[in-house]
Amino acid sequence: MAGSLQPRGADDDLAEVHEINVTPFIDVMLVLLIIFMIAAPLATVDVPVDLPGSTATPQPRPADPIYLTVRDDLSLVLGESAVAREALGPALGAATAGDQETRIFLRADERVAYGDLMAVMNLLRAAGYLKVALVGLEAADAPAGAAP
Repeated sequence: MAGSLQPRGADDDLAEVHEINVTPFIDVMLVLLIIFMIAAPLATVDVPVDLPGSTATPQPRPADPIYLTVRDDLSLVLGESAVAREALGPALGAATAGDQETRIFLRADERVAYGDLMAVMNLLRAAGYLKVALVGLEAADAPAGAAP
């Protein structure tokens, strides 16, 4: 039951107001908006890869980073598209608009051997890209048995 600000007549006893109250509707819409704003970035997983953990301090990243991913089967993915090792240089040139000073974010599956990762870094160096950042997951503590 709701009241009204209209002046009441003599025989008008608390009449019901037949207007829709939109306040609860607006509250629900705002809650849904917040939920979608939080959930949308979490749903943009581009390349599934198991990254190793790191206790290093996270560094700020650029607004539109260029990721080169080494999967566990040693295939390469630039951004979200697969690329052959022979075509890595031209693909990087197209992704960076020829700017070899662009930092390339290299991420590799934790099952990739060190020698295979170095081979990919050599491909990057041969293509002229010397600024390489290694990507890993944030870990709370150093692994057991690790040297300080």
